[in-house]
Amino acid sequence: MNKSILRLAIPNIISNLSVPLLGAVDTALVGHLDQVYYLGALAVGSVIFNFIFWGFGFLRMGTTGLTAQEYGRRDRMNMMMILARVQIIAMSIGLLILFLQHPIAILSLWLIESSAEVAEYTRVYYDIRIYTAPAVLALYGLNGWFLGMQNAKYPMIITIVLNLLNIVLNITFIYGFDMHVNGVAYGTLISTYLALALGVFLFAKRYRRYLGHYVKSELINLDEIKKYFSVNRDIFIRTLCLIFTFSFFTAVSARQGDMILAANTILLQFWFIVSYGIDGFAYAAESLVGRFKGSDNRAKLKKAVLYNIGWGLILGITGTLLYALAGSSLLSIFTNNSEVIDLAKTVLFWTILAPLVSSFCYILDGVFIGATETKPMRNTMLFSTGIVFLPTYYLGTYFLGIHGLWLAMVLFMIARGVALAFYLPGRILRQS
Repeated sequence: MNKSILRLAIPNIISNLSVPLLGAVDTALVGHLDQVYYLGALAVGSVIFNFIFWGFGFLRMGTTGLTAQEYGRRDRMNMMMILARVQIIAMSIGLLILFLQHPIAILSLWLIESSAEVAEYTRVYYDIRIYTAPAVLALYGLNGWFLGMQNAKYPMIITIVLNLLNIVLNITFIYGFDMHVNGVAYGTLISTYLALALGVFLFAKRYRRYLGHYVKSELINLDEIKKYFSVNRDIFIRTLCLIFTFSFFTAVSARQGDMILAANTILLQFWFIVSYGIDGFAYAAESLVGRFKGSDNRAKLKKAVLYNIGWGLILGITGTLLYALAGSSLLSIFTNNSEVIDLAKTVLFWTILAPLVSSFCYILDGVFIGATETKPMRNTMLFSTGIVFLPTYYLGTYFLGIHGLWLAMVLFMIARGVALAFYLPGRILRQS
């Protein structure tokens, strides 16, 4: 079982870590420009696109669980039809986003209060990056399908190529053409479409024969579509709560001034780096739990759950130790602004805790996605956001200031893990 987990997890960890690496490089590039509001604009722009794109993360997560179960059943027709349906849905949503781009921008900048300079350059960034929408969502569906097919190698290749291209282009545009956040946006736009082209090439290289299992009359299978949207409705609600929490975090940071926004943006990069690493095992859990549920292999399903939890905790403890030892030194990589660094150091303690307290909920997310047990995910996220995060923020900031915001985030992660663990015996392990 450990061999199967690592075969899936290691490529996922490598590809996942390239995502926050890109965020870290972008933050470092913009953080070393002459004005701090560029970093604020990047942070606010990222929040907007997190809302737009992460909200449709079900195109990856739901596709992985459903595809993995069909893989376990060895049903090639249903595997192919899942991919066909998700691509039609992804492209339709992507085009709708482009159609609504201006109202989305106006509403987003109204909701996220920031300085005039941050708002101005956020709009510059937004107006370019919005055109990545169709390609981003198509990649969600394609990578989710690959993972469901127990193939973590292709998403790794696509993600690494995407982010390396993005980094090279961003450096070129910023240092070669004297650009700022617009250079970051153009780098993202070009690299995303090149990555989608690579994904289509990889599909054709290995899975071309599956096109023979495409059945046109099954494309509009109402029962299958209903099943897909039933699973993904709960994932969508769960993801919106997650996006809301991180977006709320950035929005209230922006209201407290550009310096606090810059410091908190840098520390969130630390959170993302570890979370994407641990998600490598969460993705492995999605693939294996879905596969063993589909093949009705109860003993292996239970082992996949317990072993992935163990690996996630090991990685979480490692991340906490790393930040405890080197966190202060790592801050200077992201900015040379001494005031921002000093401010970040005052709340670094919460970032040191993050890997340990977050690892459990990340892995359990993968377990429940693979089993397509999505209602518990929805319920626990609503509880963690509305009953834990928001009250803690309002009470905590009243008594603790900026520390109250970080306390709310830590308790939010703990609540997610504890609440999902409550459902684990009855909804997942009972299947074993």
